[in-house]
Amino acid sequence: MTKIIPRPPAIFIMGPTASSKTKLAIALRQRLPVELISVDSALIYRGMDIGTAKPSTGELVQAPHRLIDIRDPAQTYSAADFRSDALKEMADITSAGRIPMLVGGTMLYYKALLSGLSPLPLADPSVRKRIEQQAVEQGWKALHRQLQEIDPVSALKIHPNDQQRLSRALEVFFISGKTLTEMIKISGKSLPYHVHQFAIAPSSRALIHKRIELRYQQMLAAGFEAEARALFARDDLHTDLPSIRSVGYRQMWSYLSGDMSYDEMVYRGICATRQLAKRQITWLRGWNSVHWLDSEKLGEAFQAVIQVVSA
Repeated sequence: MTKIIPRPPAIFIMGPTASSKTKLAIALRQRLPVELISVDSALIYRGMDIGTAKPSTGELVQAPHRLIDIRDPAQTYSAADFRSDALKEMADITSAGRIPMLVGGTMLYYKALLSGLSPLPLADPSVRKRIEQQAVEQGWKALHRQLQEIDPVSALKIHPNDQQRLSRALEVFFISGKTLTEMIKISGKSLPYHVHQFAIAPSSRALIHKRIELRYQQMLAAGFEAEARALFARDDLHTDLPSIRSVGYRQMWSYLSGDMSYDEMVYRGICATRQLAKRQITWLRGWNSVHWLDSEKLGEAFQAVIQVVSA
């Protein structure tokens, strides 16, 4: 008779931006035998601290996060890179007799980790160039309408201003003849862990918006502009890089380039952050086996995680 080996545990703390994920995770680390792994496509970059709301030096001393500050802003980092790195970190944590706790809001990374990676075609420079030329001539909204006809499911998930994901969805179809929706159904290896999944968020959209605006103002007061100016002064950074396309930095870059006023930068940065939060919540609402937590009741959220994990 084949002996069934139980899968080791892992914990996901997911949620939209400005939902107290980090605060909850740090509190849980004081109670549970966990080590934290960041699941955030912006926190990977060195020198991008204030605008990404990266945990403070004190917080990182209290609760070290793996996969923070692992790339220079001039470098790229994919979901495949994350999956490989995260699996190594999880194995290291598990072998030490502790539990990996993954915390962050980059839902594509979570999906890649949970379900494996689909056999998407490699980027084709000629196809990408053709898409970019079409965008110059017709605008990205026209390309989004084209995606709606080709792949309405992906079009619902991709905002017309999300040029990177929109271009990639079209590129996948032009190269393979199959839609991105079709391709992602063909998954790789699933995650070999028993995962407890939690999503933390404010109870209403108004609260999310209030939190986002407050945090954005706090980042500006903490020196976000000076941080962005240091990046702007580098010759190797530009808006085609994922790091500079990050919410907040993209708007700050336009301000530093003279393309918009300071007030417009602030307004657009807050709006873009709200749009990001909306996309994150949309992902989570379609997520399976997730326990929802109220970020306005952190004490109750803390106890709920303890109860589920300890059951």
